[in-house]
Amino acid sequence: MLSPRFLRLRSAASLTTRSLCAGGVSKPGRAPDMVEVRNRLREIVGASTNWSDHQQAMAERVSLSSMLAKSQNDLPAKKMKDSELEVHLPLGSEPQLREKYLTFHNTVRFGRILEDLDSLAVLISYSYTHNPALKRSPLSIVTALVDKIDMRQHIIYPDCDIKFTGQVTWVGKTSIEAKMHMSQYRDGAYAPVLDATFVMVARDPENKRAAFVNPLKPEGPEDEKLLQEGEANKSRRVELSTASLLKVAPTDEERKIVHSLFLNTLDTKTVSFRSRVLPPNSVWMEDAKLKGLEICHPQERNIFNRIFGGFLMRKAYELGWANACSFGGCRPSLVAVDDILFQKPVEIGSLLLLSSQVCYTQGKYIQVRVHSEVFDPLSRQHNTTNVFHFTFASDRDVPNIIPNTYGESMLYLDGKRHFNQTVEH
Repeated sequence: MLSPRFLRLRSAASLTTRSLCAGGVSKPGRAPDMVEVRNRLREIVGASTNWSDHQQAMAERVSLSSMLAKSQNDLPAKKMKDSELEVHLPLGSEPQLREKYLTFHNTVRFGRILEDLDSLAVLISYSYTHNPALKRSPLSIVTALVDKIDMRQHIIYPDCDIKFTGQVTWVGKTSIEAKMHMSQYRDGAYAPVLDATFVMVARDPENKRAAFVNPLKPEGPEDEKLLQEGEANKSRRVELSTASLLKVAPTDEERKIVHSLFLNTLDTKTVSFRSRVLPPNSVWMEDAKLKGLEICHPQERNIFNRIFGGFLMRKAYELGWANACSFGGCRPSLVAVDDILFQKPVEIGSLLLLSSQVCYTQGKYIQVRVHSEVFDPLSRQHNTTNVFHFTFASDRDVPNIIPNTYGESMLYLDGKRHFNQTVEH
C-alpha cells in the first residue's frame, strides 16, 4: 500500500508537470520522463548539449551574480508543494528505453536509478527556488550529500513502468533537503520500491561560494512533521560528524571489540604480538578490496561543466556491488545506501581512482565502503572527492571480515556504525 503522503504527491504533482510543459519539454496530459527532466535543467541554467557551446554558456552565467539575494530575508517564503514533482520512467510501455537500464540477469541497473534520483533532486530544488521573473536561475544547485536510500523492495522489474515523486522537506540558509519515492507498476497498482533523502546546496553562478535559498513555510501538521524530521536529520548528521573516528577515539565498547578481534587472531603456539592467525571462516580485510579507474570524459558532464554526480554514484555502486559479489560468492541485493558525501567536484579530464573495501560483515550482510579520489599525473597528488557507503545482503552467511592493523580496525568500526544505522532505521 502506498502511504497517504505518497498518494497526495502523485495528485499534487500536476503543478510542476505543467511548469515543465510551459518550458516546452513535456507533452500536455502526461508526466515528464527523465529525458525531459534533464532538458529542463539545461534550460534553467542555460546549458548546451554541445561541448564547445556549453563552455561558452557557462562563461556567460557569471553575469547572473547580480541577481543573487543578499540575504535569505530578501527572498519570499515558499511552500513544500511548490516543489512537488512526478516523473515517469516508462520501462514497460517503451521497450526501446529498457536496454539502457537492463542487466544481463534481466533486472534493472541500480546505478542508472542513482543517476535519475540525482537529476530529480536537482530539479526539485530548482522548482522550489523558481523565480518566474527570471528567464534563467542564477543559482548553481548541486548534490552535497545522499543522506540515505532505503530499499523497500529488492527486485526492480525491467519491463514495468517506474514512477518517481518528490519534494523539498527542509531548508537551511543555503541548503535544501529533498525526499523522493520510487514505485513500480505491477499487478494493476504502483508499489513502493525505495525512499531517498538528498541534501542539496545552492552556489553562485560560478559555483564558487554559497548562495541563499527561499525560506520554507510549512502548511499544516503534515508539513510540520516533515520539517521536524529534516531538523532531526541535520542534528544527526552533525552528531555523526562530531563523533567521526577521524576526529575522536573509539568508544569504550568499540575499543573492546577491536581488542577482542585482536585476541581472536593471536597464534596460541607463539603467544606473540606480531604473530597473527586468521580464524576459521574469515577473510583478512586487506584481501577484500576491489579497485577501478575512470577517465572523466565530457560526455559525463553535468549542467555546470563538472562530472555528473549521478555518474560517480553509478560507478561507485557498481564497483561496490562487484566487490560484495566476489566476497559473498553470489549476486547480492542492495539493502541501503548511506551517507554519500560529495567533498569536491570532479573536473572533466580527471583520472578518477575508485577503491572499494568490505569493511564489516554480519550474518548474510556485507558493508562496503567506496573511496574515490582524483589523481593528477603531473603533480602526483591525490585528492579525495567522495566516500560512499553501501549495505548489501547475500543469500547465505558470508565470511567474517578481520582487520589486521589499527587503521583497518577503524574502518571496521566505521562500517559497523553505518550498518547499525541501517538496521536501526
